[in-house]
Amino acid sequence: MGATRLAAKREIFGWAMFDFANQGYTLLIITVIYGDLFTRVIVGDAPDYRLGNLLWSWALAISYLLVVLANPVCGAIMDFTASRKRFLFASYLLTVVATALLYVVEPGWVLLAMLLIIVSNFAYAIGEGFIASFLTDLGPRSALGWISGLGWGLGYIGGLVAAAFALVFLGEVSLENYDTVRWVGPFAGLFFLLAAIPTFVWLRERGSARIRPAGQGLLSIGFGRLQRTWREVNRFKDLRYLLISVFFAMAGVYIIIAFSFIYGAQVIGWDEDVRVLMFITVQITAALGAVGFGWLQSHIGARTTYLITLGLWLLAILAIWQTLALTELMRDWFAVQWQAQYVFLVAGVLAGASLGSSQSATRALVGVLTPQGKAAEFFGLWGMASKLAAVFGIVGLGLMQWGLGLADAIVFCLLLFVLAIVAVLPMREARGMAVAELWQDEQSE
Repeated sequence: MGATRLAAKREIFGWAMFDFANQGYTLLIITVIYGDLFTRVIVGDAPDYRLGNLLWSWALAISYLLVVLANPVCGAIMDFTASRKRFLFASYLLTVVATALLYVVEPGWVLLAMLLIIVSNFAYAIGEGFIASFLTDLGPRSALGWISGLGWGLGYIGGLVAAAFALVFLGEVSLENYDTVRWVGPFAGLFFLLAAIPTFVWLRERGSARIRPAGQGLLSIGFGRLQRTWREVNRFKDLRYLLISVFFAMAGVYIIIAFSFIYGAQVIGWDEDVRVLMFITVQITAALGAVGFGWLQSHIGARTTYLITLGLWLLAILAIWQTLALTELMRDWFAVQWQAQYVFLVAGVLAGASLGSSQSATRALVGVLTPQGKAAEFFGLWGMASKLAAVFGIVGLGLMQWGLGLADAIVFCLLLFVLAIVAVLPMREARGMAVAELWQDEQSE
């Protein structure tokens, strides 16, 4: 079984601070600033930026595909060698260095920008799986919902702090302001470097390294452990249902993360002050959603909470897709003379609440279904499903917007979240938890 009591408060805080630190990378580089900078300035294929959007989607997809290949076997090796903290530290340093190097990219240097995004996003994304594997050490299964929600909520506060500072001091994304806005890379790297220090000071490495069989390398051990888990996959069928659902849900989530601010700039045509307001709105609602739904999860169960968050996503995507139509409807029916960019903020509220809560819920659900001694491996599978979803979703949207334009391609997300709901319906949380407990009992005989 997993932890039977809560870890020390400072250790839980140290674990959550990694979410605080790495969210600055997501917001500044992937969502708010650098994605927009890449498509509109570094590539700059105005007026529709279809090539820039496509190349951006390829860079992210390649980085996530590398995570898909590496995360499960790294997880199995970490469980065997009790080296999760060392792997986490390596991913952290690589993220910091590659992100800071984005400063050297000039407009038109597309290949270098793509290479640095691939490296930095790979390191950041695989680190998500590494830090998540510590969750089961921090408390009993019944507490994992609020602990995960606390981490994700603190993460969005970290993103708010980092990106608010950057938006104020770096200014608008434009060719004229390039010499200033290019500092987003070094700033994001430095923020991650400093904010994650409490993680490595207070987070404990539990377990002990096992003796390596003579003549057997770590890679063969890692693949061997994965093969054993694969042979037993029918015993973990509730985890299987969850991972299939996570695949579809996270495909939609990564589309929103990668393209929402690009959508605002290219389709909605928002002003700079509305872009800043949208960022603040999403961060606050995402933090509240993560913490609030984390608390709710402890009372009504993780699966039920997850289904509610998927329903919220359907409403959010409908609001994004139909922003222009909703604006016209409000003018015709209620004589409300709002601009589309302000109606788009309503979609931002729904998306923010969905964003924090759904990601926190899936992380906690994996923890609930994880046997002792396989945390890094199971969270590696979670990371593999999530990042394979990112490849599928981002490339799918990139190709669709190439043919249809970004405004209509966003409807692809609706189908993804419907499939996520259907996939998780057969899952039973109590049954999966019992299997995880029983597996450990059998292993200890």
